[in-house]
Amino acid sequence: MLEKSLSGSKKYWLWVGFLLVVILGGFLAYLRQYNEGLGVTGMSRDVSWGLYISQFTFLVGVAASAVMVAIPYYLHNYKKFGKIVILGEFLAVPSVIMCILFIFVDVGRPDRILNVLLHPTPHSVMFWDMCVLCGYLLLNLVIGWTALGSERKGFPPPAWVKPLIYLSIPWAVSIHTVTAFLYSGMPGRHLWLTAIMAARFLASAFAAGPALLILLCMIVRKVSTFDPGKEAIQSLAKIVTYAMIANVFFYILEFFTAFYSNIPGHMHPLQYLFAGLHGHGQLVPFMWVAVVLAFVGIFLLVVPKFRRNEKILPFALLSVFIAAWIDKGLGLVLGGFVPTPLEHVVEYTPTATELAVTLMVYAIGALLITILYKVVIGVREEI
Repeated sequence: MLEKSLSGSKKYWLWVGFLLVVILGGFLAYLRQYNEGLGVTGMSRDVSWGLYISQFTFLVGVAASAVMVAIPYYLHNYKKFGKIVILGEFLAVPSVIMCILFIFVDVGRPDRILNVLLHPTPHSVMFWDMCVLCGYLLLNLVIGWTALGSERKGFPPPAWVKPLIYLSIPWAVSIHTVTAFLYSGMPGRHLWLTAIMAARFLASAFAAGPALLILLCMIVRKVSTFDPGKEAIQSLAKIVTYAMIANVFFYILEFFTAFYSNIPGHMHPLQYLFAGLHGHGQLVPFMWVAVVLAFVGIFLLVVPKFRRNEKILPFALLSVFIAAWIDKGLGLVLGGFVPTPLEHVVEYTPTATELAVTLMVYAIGALLITILYKVVIGVREEI
């Protein structure tokens, strides 16, 4: 079926060419980082996780979002998601690959990554995070490709796929839960030391991921004759609405706990993020933009006439997606490192090298999504 990705319009090939140029530029930046070391990045002894790990954390949530389509379709027989479920599974595959790539570029000696497999340490959360990510990637790739191949032949998927589908549902929850444990298990970082970290991760994942999936479905509908279905899009938009409300509610709980308890270690990271601390506050504008976008997105999605208006819906979904990206793609990781456990404020600014490598990984993900969705569209149009 991959041959269907080898034919397309001029716009399709221009898009693919653009992504390849971005990948090449980012790869050259990564070669510089590999040769000179992580000193060319903005990371330091005080802020040892930067833009790479932030994007990894965010994309784990995007990958986990496929379960929000799988549960209604496979467990509750909601047939309206029949056309969209394969798109959700094929969004999870590039998302997990990008997660793995961000870990790869963040490691100074990537050749040592194999040590995780050669010398497993079951007491390490990182070991289990690797296991659940690789397992989830394999599950979605096998399920999605097998289901699409069966659909092309006009037959239902083979019986052995169904247990894998059921297994992928709790597995999707596990990938973000285990990632959350990486953070909440660090007692020296007060912003992350919370029992609801996993719940916050899942809520933001079930908002941002389906929001991106709907936007991709709307693009697919515009550039092809394949229509995922208006009712499916509206149902998924409701899921985004409730998940985003839960996400904001959990964030408010964190604020209440920190400031009502009046414990400095819990208050300072939030003060740094939203008001600045000791004259440092480069993330403050970003965090307030996230707040505004989160409430704007929720408002537009809660009001039925705005949610059903497909000229307004993309703006609502984009607001939710960007708000979640700022929260987890910037604020979560950096807020945990700034201020330091010694109460020093050492800020972090990504370098041009980091930005280029980050764009490279996102371009690889966009290229994979483009190829997989082109295959899906080709099969559906063929049928």
